[in-house]
Amino acid sequence: MAHTSILERPEPTQPAPRWGAAGRWGAAMARHRKLVLGVWLLLVVIGAAAYPALHGRLGTPDYSVPGSESVEVDRLVAEHFSQFGTEQDVVVFHSARDTVDAPDYRAAIDRALDVAKQTKGVAGAVGPFQGNAAQISADRHTAFAVVGVDGDISARVQVVRELREALAAGSTTDVKVMLSGYAPIQADLMDIETADMQRAEAVGLPVATVLLVLALGALVAALLPITVTAAGIAVAVGILFGLTSFLAFDSMVLSIATMIATGTAIDYAMFIVSRFNEELTQRGVRNRKDRTAIAQAVGTAMDTTGRTVLASGLIVMISLCSLAVVGLPMLNGIAVGVIAAVVSTMGAAFTLLPALLATLGPAVNRGAIPERMRPAEVRATTASSGWARWAHTVMARPVLFGVVGVALLLLAATPLTGLRYGVDMGLNSLGDRPSGQAITLVEQNFTPGLLGPIEVVATGAATAPLSGNARAEADRFLAELSRDPRIAAVLPQYADGRMFAAVIPKTTFGSTAATDLVSDIRSRAASLSDAEIRVGGTSALFVDVSHRIVSRFPVLIALVLAVSLIFLVVAFRSIVLALKAILLNLLATGAALGITIAVFQTGIGEGILGFQSTGFLQIYLPMLVFAVLFGLSMDYEVFLIRRMKEHWDANHDNAAAVADGLQRTARPITAAAAIMVAVFASFVTADVLELKQVGFALAVAIAIDAILVRLILVPAFMRLFGRWNWWLPTFGSRSAPATIGK
Repeated sequence: MAHTSILERPEPTQPAPRWGAAGRWGAAMARHRKLVLGVWLLLVVIGAAAYPALHGRLGTPDYSVPGSESVEVDRLVAEHFSQFGTEQDVVVFHSARDTVDAPDYRAAIDRALDVAKQTKGVAGAVGPFQGNAAQISADRHTAFAVVGVDGDISARVQVVRELREALAAGSTTDVKVMLSGYAPIQADLMDIETADMQRAEAVGLPVATVLLVLALGALVAALLPITVTAAGIAVAVGILFGLTSFLAFDSMVLSIATMIATGTAIDYAMFIVSRFNEELTQRGVRNRKDRTAIAQAVGTAMDTTGRTVLASGLIVMISLCSLAVVGLPMLNGIAVGVIAAVVSTMGAAFTLLPALLATLGPAVNRGAIPERMRPAEVRATTASSGWARWAHTVMARPVLFGVVGVALLLLAATPLTGLRYGVDMGLNSLGDRPSGQAITLVEQNFTPGLLGPIEVVATGAATAPLSGNARAEADRFLAELSRDPRIAAVLPQYADGRMFAAVIPKTTFGSTAATDLVSDIRSRAASLSDAEIRVGGTSALFVDVSHRIVSRFPVLIALVLAVSLIFLVVAFRSIVLALKAILLNLLATGAALGITIAVFQTGIGEGILGFQSTGFLQIYLPMLVFAVLFGLSMDYEVFLIRRMKEHWDANHDNAAAVADGLQRTARPITAAAAIMVAVFASFVTADVLELKQVGFALAVAIAIDAILVRLILVPAFMRLFGRWNWWLPTFGSRSAPATIGK
């Protein structure tokens, strides 16, 4: 039996629409379009002006874990060993021609030490002729000074930036002076991430524009989502700048917020423009002077698709709010940054976009592509949709398509069983930057552990001074550490009756070997009876972060699932649809993470994607990706199901509702997914591995969701559940569907 497209049926004359709040809001934006456009112009100017200032206030990722052992060590060091600073960095000196004994070389060292001691925020500096003889290499062409830096991580980054500039002024052709360590590396990574973001935007936005032209059928229509997105992000920049007075943000926050907000904003605007165009076509509007019909088209678009955009945006924000249960400043910053960006772009979609649509009217279709390539809903003549035929093909064999689709998702998710966490500092991306050059020299002439020593603090009970027995026990403990083959040196100091030791491992900080060493030292310290040993430093910080994330991940998952279920039941007015959406999203998210593990953990495609596998995923990536993807992938479910429900409410024919919903949304959903994939995949060009991992995971997930889930599994399961799809129990009465069929 042939299936007739809904687009072939003549639309009866409709009475004046009775809109909900979203429709009335859209109509109000249309009436006051000049005022709205003027306000947005002012907001964009303010946001653009705040952009340079925001970059000046960005810090570096704060991996600290409130209440952790590493944070307590920082407090004790600042209180009792302030001369060492919160962090110990190194100033590396190198000359290919001279040795450290040459007068010019010694003069360069003395100048650098004077500069360091005069820099505000530097607690102290110990040069190669003042400290240990091991600070000079065997060939005497390379040496280093130890510099203590005070403050939290953001303050330390600012200090090392100033110190680096001052040291560069004293560097000569013959003697190179380079600063490295945790904070200097983070400062360089911030610059690299900013360049990565700009390059990704230069790649992704042109591709997104081309896809928008193909999706909407006209150049002017395609430029609207780009314009609205740019305006929304400009306002988001202004909001983030204002929030920096109360909160700390880093460059990673801005990169991820921009990435997610760009993808979602373009999609949201595209769906609204598409629905507006459809409403214009149904009303036969050809003249911009027909303001009543144009306003009705705006109102209807906002009352239908606009409500869906609101629901989708709320789901994204709900998922991101769940990151707060982890209790990490780094994840809190990402959540706040992304939510601010999503709120701004949604605000643009609900105010600026209706005003622009009302201003343009049918002019939105200027620069149209050939009619045969345009969306069916805006053509002069329409034909039966292939998407409706595809829906009926899937619904004819729902078990087969359902089993095959679920099996593919489960197969893609199998690498999850071998997931390994770790922290990659992005050292491979430093290239020829001073901190990267210093790392190479340290590794060649000394030991990589110099760049991030493990800090061991010994006190009496409850941080009191060491007693005689406790000090003897602490000395024996340090002596045992010095004999550990994984440790290059142990450098103890005593002050205020307490002991501080810089433990120099033979591996770089943040490596798996360094974090394993931290765990081993802590385990051995737990057996002491008199002295209390606390272990801190960068590697210990990463251990604490790992423990916190692993322990809180199940709580986050449970929270996201519970809140999403409640929200979807309210949005869909259906128990079955809400449960099905959550199950399919879990499968799609698991498959995306599984593929990400296969690529970045095992190294598949290293040469193509331009990275070197670390053997693990960045510690926070699975949690972040889960929270983000669960919100993003729900978008298309909401758009698709809402359109199906419009048909169901009118006709109560499940199969026809599925076919009509897929027919009307498959093209925009596919285009929206392609745009989002283009935006996210552009970050695969990043030099910083964690940005590359996040962009890849999000791109793969959206592709899976749009192709496998929405086009195959949704129609298959919708057919299997039949009328149960639309069931919502009513307490006190029997409300289950009478039959399970179409």
